Order: sequence, then C-alpha cells, then structure tokens
Amino acid sequence: MKKQTLLIGIDGGATKVSAWEIIYNEAHNTFSLGKANATKSYREIDGFIADFKPVDLNIQLQERDDANIQLTADETQQAGVYVEACAQAVAELVNKAACNNILIGIGMPGLKTADRRGIAVVANGPRMINYANQLEERLKAFEINLLASIKHLGSDADYCGVGENYSEDGFFRGLSNAYYLGGGTGVADAMKLDGELVTFDQAKSWMAKTWEMKSPAGISLEKVTSVSGIQNTYAGFAGKSVEELNAAGIFPLQISQLAKNGEKEAIKTFDVVVENLSMVLYERIVTLYAGWKPLFEFVNPNRPNLETTHPHLGKVFEAIIIGQRLGDLFEDEAGKEIVKKPVLSKLNVLIKQSEFLPEAVKSHYKNLEAIILTSQLREAPALGAGIDAFLSK
Repeated sequence: MKKQTLLIGIDGGATKVSAWEIIYNEAHNTFSLGKANATKSYREIDGFIADFKPVDLNIQLQERDDANIQLTADETQQAGVYVEACAQAVAELVNKAACNNILIGIGMPGLKTADRRGIAVVANGPRMINYANQLEERLKAFEINLLASIKHLGSDADYCGVGENYSEDGFFRGLSNAYYLGGGTGVADAMKLDGELVTFDQAKSWMAKTWEMKSPAGISLEKVTSVSGIQNTYAGFAGKSVEELNAAGIFPLQISQLAKNGEKEAIKTFDVVVENLSMVLYERIVTLYAGWKPLFEFVNPNRPNLETTHPHLGKVFEAIIIGQRLGDLFEDEAGKEIVKKPVLSKLNVLIKQSEFLPEAVKSHYKNLEAIILTSQLREAPALGAGIDAFLSK
C-alpha cells in the first residue's frame, strides 16, 4: 500500500461511531492502531431520536425473510443520523492524518442485506438498508477521495476475530482453535478453527450466535451477558432507569464494586450474569467437541434446528478470549472477584459434571485460568475492519 494512502477502520456501534487509522507492518505482516482517531456520538447529530425503539426482532426477521423490509419513519431518520455521524468522524480523521486518499473498512452489528452494504436486522438501532450508498454520498460532499467503494459492511463480531488473528497483540495468532466473546452494547462472537477464521455466519447451521439464544428468563442472552445488558439488569433490580444510572455514573465497573461492597441488587445482578455467561461458554465447548445439544432455546422460534454434526467435531479450544468492555470487567479489581472467578468456578463445575464431554476433554479444561484470557486489543472491531479492507483491496 502506498504511503499516501490512509487506511481507516470504523466501528459503528449502537451509541457512537469510532474511526481509527490502521498501520500495516509489512515486515511482520501485522497490523496495529495508529495515533489518529475520531469518535462521534449519534446523540451529537441533529435529528437524533433519544427515545428510539427498534422494531421487534421477530418482525425484523420475518420482513428480512420475506424480502419485504418496511422501514418506519423513525428508522429512516435515525439511519440518517448514523450515516452523518460516520461521515463526520471520517472527515475529522482525514483532517488529523492530513491524507485525503482513503480506504475504509466498516464493522457494524446486525444481519446484513443481500448486497452486504446495508443492515437488514439489528437488535439495538435502526435498520439501514442503504448505509454504504448513503455514506459514500456524504463523503463525496466532504470532498474525501475513496480509493475504492465500500465493498461490504462487515460484522463487528467477525472483525474482533480478524483483529485477534492479524494484530501484533492478537491472541488468535499461532493458535488452531479459539473462541472470542466480546461484550459492549451487544455481544460479539468470533472463532478460529483448524487454523482458519470461521465466521458465525459460516457456522450458522451448527452453532448459534449468542444473541440468538434465550436465557432461562426468556430473553436474548445478549441482554444478560453484554455490558449494557448488565446495566439494564441492575436497573431492574434497583428500581431505577438506565438514564438515572448513566447520570449517576453507575456502569458495570461501578456495579461490580457495589456487589463487592455487599449491595443486594448488585449481587443479584451478577448472579444472573455469572449463571448465563458460564452457560454460554459451556455451550461453546460442548458444541465444538460434541455438536449442538439443546441447552438453549432460540429468540426466533422459526430458526431452523441446528445440525448436530460439523467439520470440527472432537476439537477443543486452546483459548477462550473475553474482550471489549466485558474484558475490562474481567480484569477490574472488583470484577475479578464478582465476575471472573465465579464464571470460571461455575464453568468448571459444568465441565466436570458434563454428560457430553469425555474425561480427556474435561482434563484439557481443568486449568481454566490458563485457557480463559482477556483480550489485549483496544478497539478490536475497528482494527479488524481496517484489516479486512486492506486484505480485500
């Protein structure tokens, strides 16, 4: 890649969009974050709908399946806000880096449209079926030179795996079989199997994404294992709104400290988190080795049953990586006591008592402290997005 080219990785989250300069180290064939970055909160943009409510997920899935997506007026307006925030972030980054010839990779949550340039189904936000087209038009208005059109919108989850595999600090490097679970506003799943990155879309016939599975309470596991889900769970137990918690600066790190201090509502919150998070990790271990077992029901009642066999049967994970803000919680002083240790303890019991795993596999997972790692990557989805754009050019 020519030096006058600026490689940009974009993480389009549920509350903000982050754009980062990505640096390629040709000597080592690795990538890292550059110094230049720009972030735009959607709330900053004119037209933002503060009380936006996503269309019911089952309706979204049905309209996607019927190829008849009916956007609401609020979705159209909110989508425009998301596009504008991204365009402004890119323009700010271009100005900081003093380079106007850019190559962009974009990672976003949700199921993509058939052409992979829009969002057809998303749990936390508006559907944006023409996102790439609209963004390219806004960048033209900023007189920004795109060296290539946006090839596709990638999965922020997949890009976490890409980052772990190609970054200088990535934990997928050198491993054959590994699983990544990142938690922020939503949940990101990524895998490397038999030495190759395997997306959850590629594995959808035999392994479900975390958000697709239901907790015992009947809600998406994403809503009880993500960082925003933890805050929501606590809000329910404490009888407060998320807005009140935000205003008071009470986020999962603070909630874990409250639990450590003995607050009843915080303890109840992490009882829910530990139970569900340990079960998710157990399901991954079982499904890789022995194929899908009905440990969870699905959010979408019409989702086809998972196949019980797959090409990687009999394998074990060398590493299970916890990333993003969920990783921060695992490494926080209070979080280690309130979340990490209880999750490892519960998972250890599940493995020991498993009817699906032989003794050799149970022995492999005996030292979970050495297998469950916390990601060292900052801004993993943005890093992976930029890497994908580079490799796809």
